[in-house]
Amino acid sequence: MKKVLYTLLLLLPLTAGASGGGIELESADIDLSDSASLERGAKHYVTYCLGCHSAKHIRYKRIALDLKLDEGEILKNVAPLGAGIYDQMHSAMNGHDAEKWFGTTPPDLSLIARSRGADWLYSYLKGFYSEPGKPTGVNNAIFKDVAMPNVFWQLQGTQTAVTKIVDGQEVITDLKLVEAGQLSPEEFDKLVNDLVNFLVYVGEPVQLERQQMGKYVLFFILMFIALAYLLKKEYWKDVH
Repeated sequence: MKKVLYTLLLLLPLTAGASGGGIELESADIDLSDSASLERGAKHYVTYCLGCHSAKHIRYKRIALDLKLDEGEILKNVAPLGAGIYDQMHSAMNGHDAEKWFGTTPPDLSLIARSRGADWLYSYLKGFYSEPGKPTGVNNAIFKDVAMPNVFWQLQGTQTAVTKIVDGQEVITDLKLVEAGQLSPEEFDKLVNDLVNFLVYVGEPVQLERQQMGKYVLFFILMFIALAYLLKKEYWKDVH
């Protein structure tokens, strides 16, 4: 049995090397204390994502409170026309039409950043490249054969995949911009980062409050341990 385990451990690096060569995830710059970034991200979400994807676990009222913005400002600058301050972020697309057009119902994105991770989401949104044979005309370097079209194509421009053969398989190593979009690469990166920042906030709106409270909880635990140790010494002093 030990020989089998040793063999498997030796093979792990070889397996990892054989599966390598693909595009690595880029790092998202997440800062939940940056209210301006979160507000921009909320606008981008409503503009480019809400048509298909809901975020039903957050209300516009909560966004206004957390970002310290006026309710009227949120309804005017962020929420879609006709939305109320207590409304959840619901998509206008119904499931029947979505399945007919895309073959599947677009998921709710309330917890997407928590389930996938901010870096994965950031890289995915930047990872679309042209592939004319696909129904949407694009594919994604991070999520192969995804049904989602590239909603940012006008802003980002057109990318093509740079590939190489690894162990007999074609692997994407890079994405090359072949047709510029309305935004420069730096401006587009900032837009995507703001959007991901907002989705991280939506996944856990109380994250900053939890982190701040955690310091006091840890301090209380340390104080309790010290008091418990002193009490233990007092109770057991005659025994020792």
